[in-house]
Amino acid sequence: MLELKWLGHASWMIKSEGKTIYIDPYEGDYEKGDVVLASHSHTDHCKQDKVKAAVGPTTTFIAPSDCSKVGLALKSLKPGEKLKIGEVEIEAVEAYNFKRFRSPGVPFHPKGFGVGYLIKTEGKTVYHTGDTDLIPEMKEIKNVDVMLVASGGTYTMDNDEAAEAVLLVKPKIAFPMHIWDTDPKILKEKVELNSSIKVILIKPGETYSI
Repeated sequence: MLELKWLGHASWMIKSEGKTIYIDPYEGDYEKGDVVLASHSHTDHCKQDKVKAAVGPTTTFIAPSDCSKVGLALKSLKPGEKLKIGEVEIEAVEAYNFKRFRSPGVPFHPKGFGVGYLIKTEGKTVYHTGDTDLIPEMKEIKNVDVMLVASGGTYTMDNDEAAEAVLLVKPKIAFPMHIWDTDPKILKEKVELNSSIKVILIKPGETYSI
């Protein structure tokens, strides 16, 4: 059984195959994990004290190279690259902004700055979008069981765009994240009205098993 725990914001803990996997350490409490993934180097996805709490001597820390600012050794995967840790396979995918800008012509998340991840374990695939707009590369992502989708707007897709992304990727289940003060029910209603995909709304600290 695969266990997902939303720690808040874009932070998740996955337990599978006897391993603990953390994604985007920022919110929540951390013990030493087997795999730690950071989608990009912004502090709300790669917070130094949380990463250091999660990364131990035998932990595989996967993140873009500028996450080395936390002071730990890491492995970086470019979109399309994969790494297998025991029975768990991690693949990086594209994640970037093309319509949300810090200043004119400067995206919050330029292409090449960060990634999303596909985590394959127990015959299931979990897709963490990272911080991204609705990008054309998403249509290449297939056979997803669980989609962890950023939907809060400003820096990522908003609820309507995130719903489009879910309908494009066609996971079995989707969880909104990185929601700020927005209402994820908008995403849930749009997806469930137009598909058989289940959108699950949980609170930080809650767990869901599949």
